[in-house]
Amino acid sequence: MTVDGGTHRRVTRRRVQTRARLLDAAFTVFAAKGFGRVSIEEVCEAAGFSRGAFYSNFATLDELFFALYRERADLIAQQVADALAGDGPDLDVPASVDRVTDVLLLDVDWLLVKTDFLVHAARDPAVAGLLLDHRARLREAVADRLLRARGHTPIPAVLGDVEGAAQAVVAAYDGVTVQLLLDKDVDRARAWLGQLLTALLTDGSARLGQDPGQVG
Repeated sequence: MTVDGGTHRRVTRRRVQTRARLLDAAFTVFAAKGFGRVSIEEVCEAAGFSRGAFYSNFATLDELFFALYRERADLIAQQVADALAGDGPDLDVPASVDRVTDVLLLDVDWLLVKTDFLVHAARDPAVAGLLLDHRARLREAVADRLLRARGHTPIPAVLGDVEGAAQAVVAAYDGVTVQLLLDKDVDRARAWLGQLLTALLTDGSARLGQDPGQVG
């Protein structure tokens, strides 16, 4: 017995939708409770599916967690690349910083999930590879834009080359997100990150020293 093309497409579409709902539900549950405190049953209940639906898409909870991280990380890396993909060699640093901070600081829930993933990566070299790959792609997006602007928009000498500047951008993001996890003030964190990045990539005179709560 063969399955016609229409039936196959419906099955494939339904499986894609099921996977997407499981990932969305897992994101909510992981953010609320932490990866190590979540069971497959809780993810299934949040998604409205049975364990059978889960196992038709993922072999383990770890696999689901890694798929969730990879999906969100890929989205963020692409958003950062798009935010910096302006035409021409000139780089409007404050405007580019504003666009990047808008996509980097998504929400506290993502940072909670990302922090869980960081803890796992610190103890497992195989997991660390996924995290390092994501961070490398963020740096590459920043470095590529700075490279295209080189000669038109100078990089502060203290940062060295475009790779050094890209590393500084990611490091600034890391530092600000730690504070965000503690005080939950997204607007202030976004403004403070904007100040730090502008100060790193220029002399920062236009924005440095202002109250982060009043910037942007």
